Amino acid sequence: MAKKESQFKGELYKEIRKRFPGSEVLPNDANYLQGFPDGTVYFPNGRYFLLEGKREEDAARQPNQDYYVNHSPLKDNAMFVSPENKNEVLAELERRYRKK
Repeated sequence: MAKKESQFKGELYKEIRKRFPGSEVLPNDANYLQGFPDGTVYFPNGRYFLLEGKREEDAARQPNQDYYVNHSPLKDNAMFVSPENKNEVLAELERRYRKK
């Protein structure tokens, strides 16, 4: 059985903070802007990345989530993240963290 989405995101956010010193992950308010990604990763080099967490890759998506991650002006700084693609997402975060 898959983990709850909140448990997956909590563990992921802790891993990001540990793996990328000086970075912070802040949850976004789901009630403020429907469909906006769950969390924002802020890097010490001034870069940021938006993460929309899913407990599994094929989990249902809420209205507007696909827009923000794949079609909005923010799309170059956003990804869906699930246990299935977590390593790919961490590799992308690594690339952005190291980039000056």
